[in-house]
Amino acid sequence: MADTRWFEQGPKDLQPNPKKRESKDLWVRCPGCTEVLYKPALAERDAVCLHCGHHFRLGARDRLALLVDPGSFTEADADLAPSDALGFVDSKSYPKRIEIAQKKTGEVDAFISGPAKLHGIDLEIGAFNFFFMGGSMGSVVGERITRLFERACERKVPAIVISSSGGARMQEGILSLMQMAKTCAALARLRDEAKMPYISVLADPTTGGVAASFAMLGDVIVAEPKALIGFAGARVIEQTIGEVLPEGFQTSEYLLDHGMIDRIIPRDALRDELAHTLRWLLGQPNPSAPVE
Repeated sequence: MADTRWFEQGPKDLQPNPKKRESKDLWVRCPGCTEVLYKPALAERDAVCLHCGHHFRLGARDRLALLVDPGSFTEADADLAPSDALGFVDSKSYPKRIEIAQKKTGEVDAFISGPAKLHGIDLEIGAFNFFFMGGSMGSVVGERITRLFERACERKVPAIVISSSGGARMQEGILSLMQMAKTCAALARLRDEAKMPYISVLADPTTGGVAASFAMLGDVIVAEPKALIGFAGARVIEQTIGEVLPEGFQTSEYLLDHGMIDRIIPRDALRDELAHTLRWLLGQPNPSAPVE
């Protein structure tokens, strides 16, 4: 008779302890300084390390909540959902990967956008969610970004996009790559027809097709500290050109030093700085400026 002890539950003290798991989930190690951080305290600091200033990644809704005026954001295009036009399968089918990402994040896809106000300024704003399939840009993400620019053009208001993306979504092939041209065309109409500005905010990471399209086309381009920004990975570039890349290559700081972005703004100052920049671009007076 077969020994069934391997399939029986072990002693009680060897079973997973829910309290221990709950305790473990309250702490996270900072990748910047290796300090162990208490998650509730980290959340109170907008996910910025108290010790070294490392900016943890945020979901799209958390990013928007930090920027827009309370109660002013209305989500648009929430009914747009991804589909499997190519029948793509790798280790999992594409519909299965979508299902997993949706359950993990509670979102339909990797980008959220809509009209809002920032310090009272009407605008269209959107943000990527890196936790949804690496913030990859498929047909739905590209369509939502395109519609953001189209709404801004129709309403004659500025636009802001906060990018945090691994680039084009390979499971949609050329349908994903087409979004690069489509979003840029919509952005061009915003500039040419409505004469409205677009501010691009680059968070960690901003790479691939997103970095190669609308993310680097802002009238003003700002980034969070030490964000990874670039098209291809550093290892791929080194193997292609046969050279060792400089230290800090593809970081916000490197791009600022080489004139690729305009400013690096810490997360706690981003809201006020964006409002000030928008007023300057729109030719509006700054409420905090002294009256002459």
